[in-house]
Amino acid sequence: MADDGDGKLRTEQGAGGGGGGGHPTPAVAPAAPAAAAAPPASSSGPEAAAAAAAAWSWLGSSWLDMLLSLTFVAVATFLAYQLYKRWGKRGGAGGAAPSGPADALPRMKRRDFTLEQLREYDGARTPRILLAVHGKVFDVTKGSKFYGPEGPYGIFAGRDASRGLATFCLDKDALRDEYDDLSDLNAVQMESVREWEMQFKEKYDYVGRLLKPGEEPSEYTDEEDTKDHTKQD
Repeated sequence: MADDGDGKLRTEQGAGGGGGGGHPTPAVAPAAPAAAAAPPASSSGPEAAAAAAAAWSWLGSSWLDMLLSLTFVAVATFLAYQLYKRWGKRGGAGGAAPSGPADALPRMKRRDFTLEQLREYDGARTPRILLAVHGKVFDVTKGSKFYGPEGPYGIFAGRDASRGLATFCLDKDALRDEYDDLSDLNAVQMESVREWEMQFKEKYDYVGRLLKPGEEPSEYTDEEDTKDHTKQD
């Protein structure tokens, strides 16, 4: 207790002090404010970042695949167009081959040739083109874009092409002004000659034989000639 100066006594605590024995009631600390509720997990956490990265990766991959697909389509279209320009226009309606020297010429009757006679059929002096392979003469007029004067194999027109085809040589060194018996070619080269002969038989008309020096030409009947052409049709 304490004297407040007017003879009255007062307790150290106010009216809410209460309690006997004159002991002051200890002050009660105010309750701490409730802890603020934890904020919800932020959407910008590691999981969201990983999901965003995966989404961007997927989008990038999809765009790359689309770009590659478009590039492939563009290249394929370009190549098809180039092929059409080069070969398609050479065909008539329905893809039929245009009329050319081979269509205008009748089929050649069976006959044999000397080297001198063969040279007349080079596509320049006459529209018909002949060449010889392994002693056999073929009419390659329908392949004039290859064997004509401007073709890549035009050097063989009217000549014996055996050596050039066997050695893969397109120079004049592969041509002989005299009969070439091919006796100096090796086994691999001779096999190549025979393979070329078979290919020409399948694709072009066989006309006759290339005669060796002093060899007499054969006489072919119309029946033999017709039978030979029928086999190739």
